[in-house]
Amino acid sequence: MNLNRRGFMQAGVGAISSLTGLAALPAWAQSAGPLLELRGMGSSGIQPISVAVMGISGGGRDLSGIISNDLSRSGLFQPIDPKAFVEQVGPNATPNFGSWQTLNAQVVVAGQVVPSGGGLGIQIRVWDVAGGRQIAGQQFSASANSWRRLGHVAADAVFKAVTGELGPFDTRIAFISESGSKDKRVKRLAVMDQDGANTVYLSRGTDLVLTPRFSPTTQELTYLSFGNADPRVFLTNVQTGQREVVGNFPGMTFSPRFSPDGRKVIMSLEKNGSSTIQLLNLQTKQATQLTNGSAIDTSPSYSPDGGRIVFESDRGGTQQIYIMNADGSNQQRITGGDGGARYSTPVWSPRSDLIAFTRQKGGQFGIGIMNPDGSGERMITEGFHNEGPTWAPNGLYLMWFRDLGQGPQLWQASIFGTPEQRVPTQGFASDPAWSASLSKQS
Repeated sequence: MNLNRRGFMQAGVGAISSLTGLAALPAWAQSAGPLLELRGMGSSGIQPISVAVMGISGGGRDLSGIISNDLSRSGLFQPIDPKAFVEQVGPNATPNFGSWQTLNAQVVVAGQVVPSGGGLGIQIRVWDVAGGRQIAGQQFSASANSWRRLGHVAADAVFKAVTGELGPFDTRIAFISESGSKDKRVKRLAVMDQDGANTVYLSRGTDLVLTPRFSPTTQELTYLSFGNADPRVFLTNVQTGQREVVGNFPGMTFSPRFSPDGRKVIMSLEKNGSSTIQLLNLQTKQATQLTNGSAIDTSPSYSPDGGRIVFESDRGGTQQIYIMNADGSNQQRITGGDGGARYSTPVWSPRSDLIAFTRQKGGQFGIGIMNPDGSGERMITEGFHNEGPTWAPNGLYLMWFRDLGQGPQLWQASIFGTPEQRVPTQGFASDPAWSASLSKQS
């Protein structure tokens, strides 16, 4: 789907374009500093932004609920109940800022849904109440059957205007959908919008599927499938459903993941009780072995620039996290394993500055983050069984799965310590993978 965006006109104001960076932030947000300066702070350092989302509708569609839900689930915004609104701000009107200040509103969002070619468009305006000014005005259009995306893109526009950061809403989640009794669980490859809507199943459940991972450049997935033979790594197109085997390897393959340019897949190949990190060129089908030895090396993940790889290995006796150059050189351990802690499933942040991981310690499974040199470790959540973190494309949110004994469910939280949010799914769900922004791939 092609998603079009452009500034639009307001009488007496002139052309409005999307604003970025600190200059786009309201005065009250500038005084606190951009979100980047809040990284690493606990929940005491975050006060949700009070936002009033007007009724944004037209063409038989109401998108205000999608926008409010996205902003609320981010943990950084607190939508005001529409019943408390002091006025209804039309798409071309200016809010009465004094009245909104009495309600302690910090941001007002107004707009409308309009016909656009053969589809729909949304016009969106974002107002800073304290500053008494408009901080964003944009229009987006899409095909009529993709109308929910307009709500997500509008929520991204609000997020960017207020925080200066890219929003995480116009994205998809790939995951393993699980159904049936615990001893006869059926696992299917599935994809949905980040808010749990529009679930599409990409496999029938006849074969066991695991660890789906999105390409950072296209709407393709790589995943592991157990058929009658050894597990094989597949590549599938989310749009068409077409799939192909990613090479044939002697032994068992695990944890496939794309390189940042989408041209290669890195994975773990098991043979004779040990496993090594292998790199497969998707064009030439040539494989390169990056690690050696009798240890179990697995769960590789590239840095965003493609220069380094983080992975887990038990070469030191327990599961720990290591980093190496992209050619396999300079392999270094970055976790100490203090107190018997074991680390697994490392994933490099899209911003390059952090690595997420699963930590098992004292009978608890937690999701945490650390700097690429292993310093600054901080836990996002801990409990009975949390596993498999995945990053939002803006590097500000993590999603993982948690199984309390009944079946796995997806959860997400920001790295700032905002409250966890359960991600709605149809049935049980595990192994989430967050896509890149769909807007960038349109």
